Amino acid sequence: MVTVLYAVMLIGAIWVAIANLPAGLEAWMPLPYMIALIPFLWVPLGAAALVAAVAHEWGVMCMLIAVALASTTRRSEYWSKSLNPRGGKGGPTADGTSRETTRETHSGGSDDRETRRETSRETLPSRLNLMTLNCRYGRADAERIVAEVRDRHIDVLALQEVNDDLVARLETAGIQSLLPYRQSGEPKESSDNGGYNMLFSALEPAAAVANVVVIPAADVPAITLRLAGDRTATIASAHPKSPMRGCRDWSAGIRGLGALAEAKHIGDRNIAVVMGDLNSSTDHPSFRALLGGRERTGGRFRDASLTQGTGPCLTFPSWLPWPRIELDHILATPGVTFSNVAPVHVRNTDHLALTGTITLA
Repeated sequence: MVTVLYAVMLIGAIWVAIANLPAGLEAWMPLPYMIALIPFLWVPLGAAALVAAVAHEWGVMCMLIAVALASTTRRSEYWSKSLNPRGGKGGPTADGTSRETTRETHSGGSDDRETRRETSRETLPSRLNLMTLNCRYGRADAERIVAEVRDRHIDVLALQEVNDDLVARLETAGIQSLLPYRQSGEPKESSDNGGYNMLFSALEPAAAVANVVVIPAADVPAITLRLAGDRTATIASAHPKSPMRGCRDWSAGIRGLGALAEAKHIGDRNIAVVMGDLNSSTDHPSFRALLGGRERTGGRFRDASLTQGTGPCLTFPSWLPWPRIELDHILATPGVTFSNVAPVHVRNTDHLALTGTITLA
């Protein structure tokens, strides 16, 4: 029995350790999937520790508990606000409040949206409400998407796995009256992973491109919006391939998005934002490289829910309350604060939507 417990402890320790591989070296099956499961290793490790306690094997029990705690370290980083009321590692939220929906942030309905749109022509916005959703091969409920956009006063909507049928259903549901401007990637059978990516905007873009950065996946469309203080936000919708479609492409796609943060037009004042199903979490070295900027094209992005510091926004799979992982993200370069970051249920897709507000700092 003791030998088995030590074996469980050793396997768990090695499993947790693979999350510390250099970015790109985890791009071998089944490592990406094993890394995604690390936050749940505390369950078998905790059970083994309980068995060890019953058997009075205190040494191996302590080691099992230590490995179990190590498996939850990165998940605990999402609670920095609770651990540090002064703001934690991510700094304060946009309005100094804890997580709440954007429905509470703004009042009024369509008249309020029209007022904000008219005002933005004279006074450029310093705040944007964002939403992203993987639409599962275009099957997502278009009416629900439009309703969420309306109720939450979304300024920019990023969609992944879009097809022409979904776009037609969105138009029938009234997306044009809420978000009249759009930019999509070009559909490509050879590289699209579940469909093309798309952006809808309430504000007229100063510029738009079908593919802002080349990664081995569907095109990454982007729009550039003028903001207050003579600043801009370049916002992209991205969907790197899943490891199942090729581990090397998966890792390269995630890390490749860092090129947007390093673009010359971003600099120290302008903002780059990436929204989408990034098929990775903070446990994956490739995703941490995108946040950390340690590589030449690693970028300087900050993750919205991690920075908000009031808990992770677990988005996949939508049909299970537990266990879920965070695959969908809103990322932005320094110069903004995050608030109201929360998952939202939309029917007929395996992902939850993710909403959030960015405000110029």
